[in-house]
Amino acid sequence: MEKVISELKKILPPGNVITEKEELVSYSYDATADMPSQVPDAVVMPETTEQVQAIVKVAKESKTPIYTRGAGTNLSGGTIPTKKGIVLLTVKMNNIEELDVKNLNAVVQPGVIIQDLNDRLVEHGLMFPPDPGTVKTATMGGATAECSGGLRGLKYGVMKHYIMGLEVVLANGEVVFFGGKTVKNVTAYDMVKLFVGSEGTLGIITKIVAKLIPAPEDKKSMLATFDKLEDAGNAVVDIVANKVTPATLEIMDNATIKTVENYAKVGLPTDADAILLIEVDGISEVVAKDANVVVDLVKKNNGTIKVAETDEERDGLWAARRAALPALAQMSPTTVLEDATVPRSELTKMLIELQRIAKDYNLNIGTFGHAGDGNLHPTILCDERNEEEMKRVHKAVDEIFAAALKLGGTLSGEHGIGMAKMKYLKDEIGESGVALLKTVKEALDPDYILNPGKMVPLKGE
Repeated sequence: MEKVISELKKILPPGNVITEKEELVSYSYDATADMPSQVPDAVVMPETTEQVQAIVKVAKESKTPIYTRGAGTNLSGGTIPTKKGIVLLTVKMNNIEELDVKNLNAVVQPGVIIQDLNDRLVEHGLMFPPDPGTVKTATMGGATAECSGGLRGLKYGVMKHYIMGLEVVLANGEVVFFGGKTVKNVTAYDMVKLFVGSEGTLGIITKIVAKLIPAPEDKKSMLATFDKLEDAGNAVVDIVANKVTPATLEIMDNATIKTVENYAKVGLPTDADAILLIEVDGISEVVAKDANVVVDLVKKNNGTIKVAETDEERDGLWAARRAALPALAQMSPTTVLEDATVPRSELTKMLIELQRIAKDYNLNIGTFGHAGDGNLHPTILCDERNEEEMKRVHKAVDEIFAAALKLGGTLSGEHGIGMAKMKYLKDEIGESGVALLKTVKEALDPDYILNPGKMVPLKGE
């Protein structure tokens, strides 16, 4: 490995290769709890595509694993080193190279923070819709590789709906570019979609052409309160069934409400069994109409609703929602956050299942998430030092995913597969599906040097 590190130091500017053990430890884990890991041999911080190419060629020659990492906020173990090797950190590739207002797109490097891009777009009346909970730290490259979603996913979709083109360095060090700035592009296979969500296992993203849209002219935020979790779930189903598509439709159960209120002090109703945080946006007339429909449907489902009258009230609601994970995380040494997603019509059943699982395994589970698109985040508060408790946690997680799949759902709505969900893949896509993933992986990365042990099982496993 000394020879590899020596070569890396020749490629990169001084200070862009980290080898001190104390610093390397910081890159041996990400935001995922209870995952096996190893401390990498080196962390590299390239600034150009050419430097990424050179790094990959050194790794290929020595068959050294490369783990591409953005801000490390992912929640499926996707950036954790499993076989030592090199962590390739994209944070210094953080240039917004072009804002093409006429064509409604932006060309960015992978290390650009999503919120920073949106801050630049405000003056142009535009926005980049995907907004993961960690929007102020998550990078464009990481979010693209994970196909992240966020609070606006119900109306606006996830990353794959906004990536028009990609420059990618392959496992052999070659550079390819697919897609571009045109609204229509059906040339060859849709390789852009292949690399979006590939979690760094097929190539390293070095440039992104991102689709932008006009920011809505008006919006209205509401807080709906329910005495029964089932009523909240039914209200979500009714809202969507009545052809209202909120920009955001979020849920918190009682455990999450109490924890967030204790953490953020924003005035949430701690005696409620569940709350919905709802925002409709668009043209003012449509916003008013949709808001009235939402109010009626909440009341129909035994809820009460309050409309935010000021920007301060609105900001408080969304600050509360974004505080859900950090608030829950402070309650216990370990936070196991899952990503089970079901068809919206099955949301109430899934909520009831989560309550049952928590009771059956005597676990503290706080549930919040993007109720409008059926994407729930059951969060298990536990202590990984307690072996007996962790056995119950693992069994509960098995049941959570089994319940989601039984209801016609999926293993992941936005967090990816990484290490955390690999063992469940065959339950959703079958043995033949897993075999096809391996075929694609081996066609592009036959030596398994790109993020090995993630999404696709290693050879022989």
